[in-house]
Amino acid sequence: MTSGIEWRVEPGLLDYAEAVAAMEARVAAIRAETAGELIWLVEHPPLYTAGTSADAADVLDARFPVHATGRGGRHTYHGPGQRVVYVMLDLAARGRDVRRFITALEGWVIDALAREGVAAFTDPARVGVWVHEDRHDAKIAAIGVRIRRWVTFHGIAINIAPELADFDGIVPCGLADSAVTSLAALGRPSTMASLDAALHAELSRFIGRLTVTEMRNGA
Repeated sequence: MTSGIEWRVEPGLLDYAEAVAAMEARVAAIRAETAGELIWLVEHPPLYTAGTSADAADVLDARFPVHATGRGGRHTYHGPGQRVVYVMLDLAARGRDVRRFITALEGWVIDALAREGVAAFTDPARVGVWVHEDRHDAKIAAIGVRIRRWVTFHGIAINIAPELADFDGIVPCGLADSAVTSLAALGRPSTMASLDAALHAELSRFIGRLTVTEMRNGA
């Protein structure tokens, strides 16, 4: 089911603008059928990104560069200790269902975190993937995607052991009253390599969720 999907883990810290340019080129190549689909795992130096719904008032302290980007959503933080997964898939071959794609991404993160010993969930009223922490819920993963001519890009960001104080420079995803957490803050001995392995182990299930398997009655 995952045949033909390239799995690439980028070493070191990757410049954000360089990553976006590479995604743009790959999306065009996928649409032109000159390149295959790609799951690209990266780590960025500290920065903030502003999605298409971003409000400038959500930048409280521009202690890091702020990059306007074409993904959906508002402001988020990327930095060392956070696994960013860029997902470049051809939805034209997978049912052209944007809602199903987002749900599948959420499920992929939840399944991978379960392998790391963390029970995560989604909330219809709040974007992203959440966990119960002490007496409140906290966000452990953000999702922001863009789709161009049915090819997806951008993707998900999962907090393994970033500097959580760096989120204080923004209102993350516009949710002023919501906490942000990480696997490290939850006491999990997870590493970038262990989370990558968990994501890879759940890749087939994620792709399977994108495939239309049910036929309508009488079809």
